[in-house]
Amino acid sequence: MTMAADRQTLQGRIGRLMVDRPLIPLIVLLIGLVVILQIMQPGIVNARWIGNTIKFAIPLAMLAACQTLTMLTGGIDLSAGTVATIAAFVTATLAPLFGVTEAVAIALGCALIAGLANGIGVAFCRVHPLIMTLGTGLIATGCLLVYQRYVISTGTQIPPFLVWLGTGRSLGLPNSLLVFLPFAALLIWGQHRTGFGRLLYAIGSNEAAARLSGVRVWQVHLALYALSGFIAGRTGLLYLGLVKTASLSLALPLDLPSVAAAVVGGTSIFGGRGGYGGPMVCALILTVLATMLTLLQMPEGGRRILFGLIILAVTALYIRLTERS
Repeated sequence: MTMAADRQTLQGRIGRLMVDRPLIPLIVLLIGLVVILQIMQPGIVNARWIGNTIKFAIPLAMLAACQTLTMLTGGIDLSAGTVATIAAFVTATLAPLFGVTEAVAIALGCALIAGLANGIGVAFCRVHPLIMTLGTGLIATGCLLVYQRYVISTGTQIPPFLVWLGTGRSLGLPNSLLVFLPFAALLIWGQHRTGFGRLLYAIGSNEAAARLSGVRVWQVHLALYALSGFIAGRTGLLYLGLVKTASLSLALPLDLPSVAAAVVGGTSIFGGRGGYGGPMVCALILTVLATMLTLLQMPEGGRRILFGLIILAVTALYIRLTERS
């Protein structure tokens, strides 16, 4: 009985730590994975590897921001990867026709429209966010396939400034940090220091109480999903510059990892709890895990299976520990 009680007490303490200070265990896990990676291939952890890891983690962290914000209200955005892909593909295909500035503006407009569609469905039609964003993503994918037929002969152009942001370095650090650091700082500040951020937590904690307090929940949902679509669109532009290839599945592989990064990073899927610091670290963790799977020389199918199992196991462990706290 004593050992069982001690074990439950330890689990409770770990759960409280993950709820109250999620960055601590996540940073410990990240350091542990880096150490294991260095043991697997001595010398791999160097300044260049760190820069590349950060560079590839940034798009995942930005998509995780979409999930974090929507999960604070008890929602989710499963269309984020599709919206990012549309923004990238539209930019690359319209740039040779209308110019880079116009192409970027149209691409971000498409992302904003997709986000507004999600917001209208959630706010006015009362469709569950999971169903609404999944449906929007499927419709957007169909529209993209139709659009491709009309621009397939025009060719593509990757704007040079996106390539500079996505792949370039300054003072040994990725240029994409010039976009990400202000973005992350603004998001963290907005979550905790603005009225809109506090409304997200209030709605996620108890939507009915928020309505009785005079909160116009429909306005919050409309603005939230529009913002999520805009963030996804910006992510698509940055990812286009990173991979330098326009495809119809560009950012789709980042969809579920972005959800995992948000959940494991301390954001409750039931709403009302979380922040952006944890998902940022989780994006680095998942990127390091991808590197480890590459070193193991697994076939693509095996890598996807193992990567998915790792995400599920870590997510299930987190939920179990935090529910006991």
